[in-house]
Amino acid sequence: MIYFALRNLKVFYKDKSSVFFSMLAVIIIIVLYFAFLGDAWSAEYQGVDNMRGIMDNWISAGLLAVASLTSTMGAIGVMVEDRARKTAKDFYASPLKRRDIAGGYVLSSFLVGVIMSLVTLLVTQFYIMVSGGNFMGWATLAEVLGLVLLCSASNTAFVLLIVSFFRSQGAFTGASTLIGTFIGFVAGIYMPVGVLPEGVRLIVKLFPISHGAALMRRAVMENQLAEAFRGAPEGALEEFNQMMGCSLSFGEKNVPAAASAAFLLVSGALFFLLALINIRRNGKKIR
Repeated sequence: MIYFALRNLKVFYKDKSSVFFSMLAVIIIIVLYFAFLGDAWSAEYQGVDNMRGIMDNWISAGLLAVASLTSTMGAIGVMVEDRARKTAKDFYASPLKRRDIAGGYVLSSFLVGVIMSLVTLLVTQFYIMVSGGNFMGWATLAEVLGLVLLCSASNTAFVLLIVSFFRSQGAFTGASTLIGTFIGFVAGIYMPVGVLPEGVRLIVKLFPISHGAALMRRAVMENQLAEAFRGAPEGALEEFNQMMGCSLSFGEKNVPAAASAAFLLVSGALFFLLALINIRRNGKKIR
């Protein structure tokens, strides 16, 4: 399984266009942020100290959540390409067990998600420090690294389930485009969760990535927000957290960080199980 995963990694990173398009949503978000999103929301809370610095960390956390999904989507495209080129027939006819083949696709996609998320983290932290911000701190960094692993695992299972139904490159490309288009809304970046209509807000909260983004924002921004909102009216910080998707709620009840993490774990396990069943079933048809 490990050698098959390494083969998939080499195939993915060898195709530079696949790597680029897997991060296209991240690039678009960065461009939009510098174009107007950063200034727009900084102006909305202009009474808060260092609001632009806070927004830089907010977009950084959101990018980590997005990168962990779009990069795994791009990496799992290797599986679709193998099916489209009939290469999968060779694998299923080889001594490799079906679970090793499925596990190789999962492991390589997970590793790509982690790698590209870490690259995103390095780039955003470098920008924040060059812009006059502070390093997030080692304790926060350790928490963020743990969330990168959790989000990458959950998102790998999610995209694996979706892609397990595709056999053509065209269908995969269409799904990738659709996900790349809506990912900024689901992660609460193009429009913060708090400004969405209640019905849309509820739907957004059902996606694992929204919980991943909220956890990332809590980890990255908690200390900075506590300092910025010190002395502010009671409830101002909670209102900001709800508006900007740093915390999620259902009705009047806030979702604890532990509940969001559990949701990512449970949904990821369910997605993976369903995807594995579908992949093994398709493998039998191919053989």
